[in-house]
Amino acid sequence: MPAQIIDGKALSDKLRVQIASRAAALKRRGKETTLAVIMAGDNPASEVYVRNKIKACGELGIRSLSYRFPETVPEVELIDLIAKLNLDPAVDGILVQLPLPRRLDEQTLLSLIRPEKDADGFHSVNAGNLFLGRPAVPACTPAGIIELIKSTGAPIEGRHAVVAGRSNIVGKPVSVLLLNENATVTICHSKTPDLKEHTRRADILVAAIGRGRFITGDMVKPGATVIDVGMNREGGKLCGDVDFESASRVAGYITPVPGGVGPMTITMLLSNTVAIAERADGI
Repeated sequence: MPAQIIDGKALSDKLRVQIASRAAALKRRGKETTLAVIMAGDNPASEVYVRNKIKACGELGIRSLSYRFPETVPEVELIDLIAKLNLDPAVDGILVQLPLPRRLDEQTLLSLIRPEKDADGFHSVNAGNLFLGRPAVPACTPAGIIELIKSTGAPIEGRHAVVAGRSNIVGKPVSVLLLNENATVTICHSKTPDLKEHTRRADILVAAIGRGRFITGDMVKPGATVIDVGMNREGGKLCGDVDFESASRVAGYITPVPGGVGPMTITMLLSNTVAIAERADGI
């Protein structure tokens, strides 16, 4: 029996209705939720992401401030802008679009954002609080992954989750979120011998390794929930880290690419921004 498709677009649309309602409630209290987006350089993918984020803000009643700079922007100019936005009570969330031009220090700039305004959830304070099980702004893609898994109705608690990938943006934080949901978690990476041995035991498999169609059907446990974070281009077409055709014949639930994890990332960014505004307003 083929796997059930986890429709990230449908779930995203459902959550956005709730987020818009929360933003509207804040506005009635005199608080306009505001997200500031900073972009440096002319990376085509970043241009698309920023445009989509700003569009989504407008659709949900969230005010967006866009700051665009050429690749040659002095780092001190970005530092000064972040300091200004940190002090502006009208700005709730701050996002620095990655990647930045190579000559700019991403970690330095991200660390300058006040943790409570860190809409992307990348600040080391938020990452540390997440690890400690304390209140934190979660990284957007990992938070979206948890929502996708929960939407299936399949339990997380007590299940064995395998995360293939150990990036600071996805692999590590989603592993912590799964632990916080009482899953037993195995983290695999490029140095893991016999990856298939681990993935075949996963009730929940999160693929975030950046290699197109790397996870094949014979690497998936029958009935498993498979979350494909990959965004790879092969022959001009988009594909995930999972070979959808073979894996969908084995898995119980699976996310497609596109239309799975992708829509959830921006939605969780908007959710984070509204949550930050709610805390600032004492809700």
